Amino acid sequence: MTANPGTGSRGTGRLAAVNAARHRRWLAVFMVVVAAHWVEHLAQAAQIYLLGWPVHAAGGALGLAFPWLVHSEWLHYGYALAMLAGLVLLRPGFAGRARTWWTAALVIQVWHHFEHLLLLLQALTGWHLRGRAAPTSLVQLVVPRVELHLFYNAVVFAPMVVAVVLHRTQRTVQQG
Repeated sequence: MTANPGTGSRGTGRLAAVNAARHRRWLAVFMVVVAAHWVEHLAQAAQIYLLGWPVHAAGGALGLAFPWLVHSEWLHYGYALAMLAGLVLLRPGFAGRARTWWTAALVIQVWHHFEHLLLLLQALTGWHLRGRAAPTSLVQLVVPRVELHLFYNAVVFAPMVVAVVLHRTQRTVQQG
């Protein structure tokens, strides 16, 4: 087994490499994907609130090129699952306060994933929560979907950014 410097966690093979020698690279790739997704949500909000588009027509940048993507619960669930996996897989590479913030993002993403699982199950079964016309998450019963997903993505992304900044600061102090 290989010790992961700075965290005391152990792992073998590829997972150990992801959280040791290659952690910086995988973290950068993951953060680029997360940031791109965040930009999509911001583009959708801009289309609705700045350009006055109806919600059903606002799909972000990718939604303009591939409208069916925006309406695919499989795509949204897959992304929520990938986010959860990335947060779990990269977590052993964090230590101290950075790990605390990364864990906060993970906990919030667990809930976000649950909401997407609920949406996917409704899309697959045709049964919609509270008899709504479309799949509806629990919080979506009181908060519209676009705003809710902007919120979810913000509250997952913010602690991730704090964790990465702290992680890089801790590494710089340890190396200096």
